[in-house]
Amino acid sequence: MERGSNMTDEKDCADWMSHLPDKLWRVPLWNLAIPGSHDTMTYHLDDHSPIVPSASYFLRMLDHCLPCFTRPYMKRWATTQTRDISDQLDAGIRFLDLRVAHKRQDDNDHFYFAHGIYSKQTVKDTVTNVAQWLQKHPKELVIIACSAFDGMNKEEHLELIYFLRGLFEKKLCPKTETPSLSLCWECGYQVILSYDNPVAEKYTGFWPKIDYWWANTPDPKDLILFLEGQKESGRPKELFFVAGMNLTEDVQYVLQHPCQTMRSMTLKAYNFLLDWVKKQHPGPSKRSLNIICADFVGDNEFAHIVIALNKQILC
Repeated sequence: MERGSNMTDEKDCADWMSHLPDKLWRVPLWNLAIPGSHDTMTYHLDDHSPIVPSASYFLRMLDHCLPCFTRPYMKRWATTQTRDISDQLDAGIRFLDLRVAHKRQDDNDHFYFAHGIYSKQTVKDTVTNVAQWLQKHPKELVIIACSAFDGMNKEEHLELIYFLRGLFEKKLCPKTETPSLSLCWECGYQVILSYDNPVAEKYTGFWPKIDYWWANTPDPKDLILFLEGQKESGRPKELFFVAGMNLTEDVQYVLQHPCQTMRSMTLKAYNFLLDWVKKQHPGPSKRSLNIICADFVGDNEFAHIVIALNKQILC
């Protein structure tokens, strides 16, 4: 793809950042449109794992009595992605939403991901895969948001922080910078790492929590109304933030739709949600968007549509 060409011409978005027109290279990253995946690691949930302790009392009691029913059913509604992390990055995803957890009954230093139940893949293996992917794509940047931390104490936080620092080393962009593509290329930065816990505050390579606009509704029209309301309130200045284009089930919805899954609920509304995304604008203005997250990325035009929004900055 040549500089300045249509940013959605190519099917492969693995190197879309390096293909952006040079006029966008010095734009702060929080003024670009960046596609992200909500609950990135839920493609690898383990329906033989226990339910996380933060789940509701009702679910924990039901799981205690009927685990063979509860866990597969939870997996149906907790799975928000089907592509593995390398495929998501190849598809253009540049924001990874990592919900980290430690199994309280484990006496090892393995960390997993969790969304109701735990993942099969460990955090260390996953972020090592990200580091290896970045080596093959030296002009691409990834924003990683670590949050939740179910079952983790201070010592376990420090263990994970030291691992992340050692893995990414000089690729970590300090939170003191105003990151742009040109700055990151010049300095060798490839990772913006947000760590939503006070233990990480003293480390300049770790950014604070990234604001996530979450509608918490299964109704796509209500989701859009919520996001439009957030835009009216105004975006945070000179900070990354996420517009969550993800639907959320509740108990009432699940009971009323016993044959559905998170995937079927989401795909039914996807075209409607994508039509809204096409009307959005990146940039520094009050109503501009930055990171846009979605479920089930990689099998549709979501990333292409978000990336293409950046051409509006050139006008």
